[in-house]
Amino acid sequence: MKDKPLRAILLAAGFGTRLRPLTLDIPKCLVKIDDKPILQEWIEKLEKIETQKVLINTHYLHEKVNKFLEIQDFSKIEIDIFHEEKLLGTAGTLIANYKFFENSIGLLIHTDNFTTLDLNYLIEAHINRPRNCLLTMLTFNTESPSSCGIVKLDSDNIVQEFFEKKENPPGNIANGAVYVFEEDFLDWIIRNHANAFDFSNEIIPKLIGKIYTYHTYKTLIDIGNIKSLKEARDIAKKIKNKEQFFKLE
Repeated sequence: MKDKPLRAILLAAGFGTRLRPLTLDIPKCLVKIDDKPILQEWIEKLEKIETQKVLINTHYLHEKVNKFLEIQDFSKIEIDIFHEEKLLGTAGTLIANYKFFENSIGLLIHTDNFTTLDLNYLIEAHINRPRNCLLTMLTFNTESPSSCGIVKLDSDNIVQEFFEKKENPPGNIANGAVYVFEEDFLDWIIRNHANAFDFSNEIIPKLIGKIYTYHTYKTLIDIGNIKSLKEARDIAKKIKNKEQFFKLE
């Protein structure tokens, strides 16, 4: 049982260059999976686990993100926007907003991933993590290890080695780019790495032995290119059709 409120940062500021020309006039976080933007998918997931507040960072085509959020009815969750004139990086955004997570359980989420996972399972795993672990990472099995961050784990599912987008990494257990943490992690990062920019390259390698993992066998797809976006859309459509079928039964 969680005894602290949940708060989350949704990283949504990227250019989406691998999705061009689709992202020439639409930010990647507003690219649709089935009938709704991926940003909306994540907000609704956070609503389901009763997240108190979410902060969304913006940069590329930020006016369109602002307009989208203005016309939506996300009445179950408080949304703040953090506009970055200059991109701060995946670690830099977290560091700039560390006070946002005061007295809470925090999530750091890359919104360019599509997953069917119920986030409650990840939160529960974090709450029950080994006490020496400062961070909980979502992991999944990937068919393209060289394009992901690959982890090697011990028998307690704690990260012992990390390989960020290396050729022929040892294994296929990948970083799902969703993290859960509390103030002990934030104290550590502010104290030791307050100028960090990239989370995967500058933070994770410094936390070997202190990152617990929760592995999902649910769908998790990085929608960063046209091929994977199509795959995510096909899966979402199948799920929607299945749900509609059972509603008719």
